[in-house]
Amino acid sequence: MTKSSGIFSVSLDYELYWGSHDKKTLKEYGANLRGVIKAIERMLELFDKYEIHATWATLGFLFAHDIEELKVLSPKKIPSYHNTNLNPYKYISDSDYLESFAHFAPETINKIRNQKNQEIGTHTFSHYYCLEEGQTSEEFACDIEAVIKTSRKNGMIIKSLVFPRNQSNNEYLSILNEYGITSYRGNEKGWMYKAENGSDEHLIKRAVRLIDSYLDISGSNSYHLKSINTETPYNIPSSRFLRPISKSLSKFENIRKQRIIKSLTQAAKNQEVFHLWWHPHNFGVNTDENIEFLDAILSSFRDMKMQYGMRSLNMGEISNLISSEA
Repeated sequence: MTKSSGIFSVSLDYELYWGSHDKKTLKEYGANLRGVIKAIERMLELFDKYEIHATWATLGFLFAHDIEELKVLSPKKIPSYHNTNLNPYKYISDSDYLESFAHFAPETINKIRNQKNQEIGTHTFSHYYCLEEGQTSEEFACDIEAVIKTSRKNGMIIKSLVFPRNQSNNEYLSILNEYGITSYRGNEKGWMYKAENGSDEHLIKRAVRLIDSYLDISGSNSYHLKSINTETPYNIPSSRFLRPISKSLSKFENIRKQRIIKSLTQAAKNQEVFHLWWHPHNFGVNTDENIEFLDAILSSFRDMKMQYGMRSLNMGEISNLISSEA
C-alpha cells in the first residue's frame, strides 16, 4: 500500500446497552437493541458489496455469555467515578440477571471477525470514561488489561481503540502503547467536538454538532495521512458521525447525506482521509431507511474508488500503512 490515494475509513462503536445504561432505561432503548443483530447483518452485507474495511470498536463486556462469566472476566480494580451512576459495575451488582440481547454478543462478534476486511478493535472493557472525575490511570490500565486478556482468550489481538463518548485522554496514551494498541480514534477539529467529561458537555455544543451534520460549520474534517502523528498510538481522527435517520427532520435528510458525500468526494480528490463512524444500535430502528442512507454513501465511495483510486482501510490497516512508510 502507498499513501498516494484518498482513504475512506469506517469505525463502529459496538457497545449495546452499556453505553446508555446511565441515560435511558432498558425499556426506553429496547427497540434499538432488539433490532441491532439484524441491522449488523444488513451492514455486513453492504460492507461485502462495496468492499468496505471497517473497525468494530467492541466493548469487552460483550464477549461474555452471561452475568456470571462477566464477573469472572472483570478486573479487580474498577473505575471510581464520583458520579456512581456512570459505573457499570454498580449496575451489574444491582442486577440478578442481564438480558443477553442488550448486554452480550459473543456470537455476533465472531460473525463480524469472520467477515473479510473487518477488524475487531476495542471500546475499552467497561465503556470506561477517561475524563470523568474520580477515575485514575491505574484503573484505566486494569480495564485495558482486562479487554486484552479477554480478546486473546477468544483468539483476537486488539490493535485499535475508540474512547467511549469520545473522551480521549492524552495522559493515557502511554497505557495503550504498553498493551500493544497502535491507534485510536481522535475527535474532529472545532470547539464543539473537544473531548470533555459529562458535566462539561452542554446543550449548546450538542445543538451545534447537530446543525453541523446538516450545514457546513466545521468543514469536511478530512485530512492528509501525513498529518497523523508518527508515534504510536496513532491518532486517526473521525471526520463525521453518521447520525441515524430522524423522522422529525426527514425533509432535511438529503441535505445531511449530501454533506457527507461532498466531504467524501473532497477527500478522494485531494488524497485525504475521510473517517465515518456510528453505533450499530443506531440502525436498530428504522433499519430499512438507515441502510438505504448508508447504501447511498457507500455507492458514492465506489464512484470515488473508480474515479480517483480511493481505498477503504480500517484503523488497523491505516496504522500498518503509517508504520511501514515512517
